[in-house]
Amino acid sequence: MPVVALLGTLDTKGVEYGWLRERLLRRAVEVVLIDTGVAGEPRVPADIPRAEVARAAGADIARLRAQGDRGTAVTTMAEGAAEVVRRLHEQGRLHGVLAIGGSGGTSIATRAMRALPLGVPKLMVSSMAAGDVSPYVGAADIAMMYSVVDIAGVNRVSAPILANAADAIAAMATGFATDAPPPPAEDRPLIAASMAGVTTPGVDAARQRLTELGYEVLVFHSVGSGGRSLETLAAQGMFAGVLDLTLSELADDLVGGTFGAGPDRLRAAGRAGLPQVVSPGALDMVKFGPLAALPERFRSRHVHVHNPSVTVIRTTAAECAALGRQVAEKLRAATGPAALLLPLRGLSTLGAPGGPYHDPSVDEVLFTALREGLRGSRVELAAYDTHLNDPAFGRTAADRLHTLIAANDPARTTR
Repeated sequence: MPVVALLGTLDTKGVEYGWLRERLLRRAVEVVLIDTGVAGEPRVPADIPRAEVARAAGADIARLRAQGDRGTAVTTMAEGAAEVVRRLHEQGRLHGVLAIGGSGGTSIATRAMRALPLGVPKLMVSSMAAGDVSPYVGAADIAMMYSVVDIAGVNRVSAPILANAADAIAAMATGFATDAPPPPAEDRPLIAASMAGVTTPGVDAARQRLTELGYEVLVFHSVGSGGRSLETLAAQGMFAGVLDLTLSELADDLVGGTFGAGPDRLRAAGRAGLPQVVSPGALDMVKFGPLAALPERFRSRHVHVHNPSVTVIRTTAAECAALGRQVAEKLRAATGPAALLLPLRGLSTLGAPGGPYHDPSVDEVLFTALREGLRGSRVELAAYDTHLNDPAFGRTAADRLHTLIAANDPARTTR
């Protein structure tokens, strides 16, 4: 029988968790209640077994509660919950996790969920799920469901939402418990690749070439969360190499766009010594949300509506110079082999000849900053008289990465 962990603050949400437990039991799922409450005693019947989180955390929650130190108590509970679910998974007694809550409960539960491996079903029903969920999800495969109303009783609005959540995690847990995951594709070495809609043709050509060469390519969407996930997994040594042809997240962070990935973007592969091939793809733009949400200070720029959800502006020469210096600085710090490939005829579909952002003079400012920043470094630098989305450029980038991987660790290549 699949086992689902119900993870939450039973002192404030005990009634709701009791309702969820009954729903799951009717779906032939075994339930483990994990109490992470910090405000008082659980509001569920005493005869319902519960996992002991405070003991796993190694802290006296009652003492912290008495001292009014809620922040430390919440952090302690989150760490204890992570230890409990990790232990249950290692024992083969966990096939899914479901939690409900507001900001505090979501913080605790998702911290525990992030401690579980990729593929273990994780579902968070939260009043915070309609906003920026990146602090909760991180680089994990956590499904966020908006609760619409706050988690305060089971009523005509919350009942169908909670029922859907329980049914969803029951189905996921059943599948996870009964169906073995597909075997690795002949243990092919993994490659990370960054991509956006405006760099898809070039990255697709590179991906196809790398697949021919015997690699499995994981593509990360360069919208902030994708870049953070790429960096997290690269730091863990999951990849044989990184093909970073889309750096738009750096422009978003520099200028104030919506889809930045933070200051560590383009650092993990270098720190881990992984071979990497990089190109300044999509540094000709900064991405924002819908046009109506574009800040007033950017409305005089060259604005392009990419789709109803994404609006972009063209980067200026000054911004391109700063981006070139930043990319060069990060690549110079790499401890492994790195190559930078410059597509001289454009950095995206918008920046290719005939596109609205095609501006060779501004692109040249970026290229000059990159050349100057890498002068005297160990980073390979090559320029090509083509645009980034030319399939030949993508194949060249793939072949270059294959060569770097083979030279760095021949055992990790397949051909």
